[in-house]
Amino acid sequence: MSQVPVAEGLFTWPSDDPALLAGRGSDGSLVFPFREHRLIGGVRERLEQVELPRRGTLWTFTTQLFRPTSPPYAGDDTPETFQGFTVGYVELPGALRVEARLTEPDPAKLQIGQEMELRIVPLGKDKDGNQTMIYAFAPVDREASA
Repeated sequence: MSQVPVAEGLFTWPSDDPALLAGRGSDGSLVFPFREHRLIGGVRERLEQVELPRRGTLWTFTTQLFRPTSPPYAGDDTPETFQGFTVGYVELPGALRVEARLTEPDPAKLQIGQEMELRIVPLGKDKDGNQTMIYAFAPVDREASA
């Protein structure tokens, strides 16, 4: 089975060091996900594609205990097999805050201000049977990175 991104242009992948892709305007502002154009000062401007930092800090988080209904949820579970997950905002230094699924499902093991790192993880299957991949953030293991 092939692995494919859930949407094109969200992140660099396949890669050993994946990065989220954002757009930077002439005023230095960033938008995620990347898009080619944006109004800046009332003028439609082409954005420069940039890679966001791979590490950041957990700004806030919550648990998702029910299967999302909209936009169409791309997971390959059912309402009966759905397992809750954590979702949060990760503040990327010098960039912006990104909403993402977190790889740690136990909220007791998460702490605001905790260092997080980007991962690419499986979500479900597309209409062609390919495994869809999404971005998520994982807590940085302080002992392993020391």
